[in-house]
Amino acid sequence: MAPARVAAVRDGRTVVLDDGREVRLAGLDVPNGYAPAKNRLQELLADRPLIIKRLGIEADRYGRLQVYAFTAEPGTERSIQQALLASGNARVAAHVGDKACAAALLAQERRARKAGLGLWGEPAFQAHPADKPAELLAELGRFTLVEGKVLSVRDNTGTIYMNFGRRWSESFTVTISKRNESTFKAAGIEPKRLEGRRIRVRGTLEMRGGPVIEATRPEQIETAELN
Repeated sequence: MAPARVAAVRDGRTVVLDDGREVRLAGLDVPNGYAPAKNRLQELLADRPLIIKRLGIEADRYGRLQVYAFTAEPGTERSIQQALLASGNARVAAHVGDKACAAALLAQERRARKAGLGLWGEPAFQAHPADKPAELLAELGRFTLVEGKVLSVRDNTGTIYMNFGRRWSESFTVTISKRNESTFKAAGIEPKRLEGRRIRVRGTLEMRGGPVIEATRPEQIETAELN
């Protein structure tokens, strides 16, 4: 695809091209109103041609194309997604798609988190403890990271339940549909083998008795030992 030119940066993951198309950087979550992400994106794109690789063929409900973006550097391409993650100005989203791409993005996020860069230096964006479900209630409806020890894994009526507390109706839980289990296993995530281990999970927090994140993609779950 021929390089495009950027006319404007809307926010930390949305740009308008000079032909009028609006594109959204796929695989990233940027908190609403997080100005440092917009500033960093403007720096990365300043006077540089942009190569976009579309994720699928459909636009989202706002008409934006979901893309992976690269600046055309001499002899190479630089990933905009990875650059934003490396500086701590974004988090990996709940859905990336490609296994290798997800691994590369998560690696950049882990380095930034370990160094306390960008949003990782702010308490509001840290992973929330799974063993404090009452504190999670403030995050309902938001993209959230939760970290804790899986106490038990149960399989019931087509759903796998990863429980982080003894009172299943009140404690934090991660659910995985049985129809998605093979996708997780292919990515090296076997729910039963996570019993007794600390994991980090990302996604939108819901309330179903207790706080719940539904995991539909393997990139939503990491072993916390990876930092």
